[in-house]
Amino acid sequence: MMERSLGEIETLIREEKRLSAVESQHEAWAEAIASGIEPEIVADAAIATALTEFMRAEDEAAALALIERMRERVVAGEFAPNRTRH
Repeated sequence: MMERSLGEIETLIREEKRLSAVESQHEAWAEAIASGIEPEIVADAAIATALTEFMRAEDEAAALALIERMRERVVAGEFAPNRTRH
């Protein structure tokens, strides 16, 4: 049996948490859209809520760094609807 390092286990746990969070967000998005709320309004509310909650745990610098990372991912096309994931 192959043993995993502590780092590998932590990475797997983090990825599982990320996937669970994504699933929750997809469900909330679908519910809002089904209620007739426009995508731009849902996105604005989701981002504002996420940043507010994030800043409860982190500081302004961490929030700005997160926004910059997300900006870089948008520019790289990571969120384009026609992008295929590998």
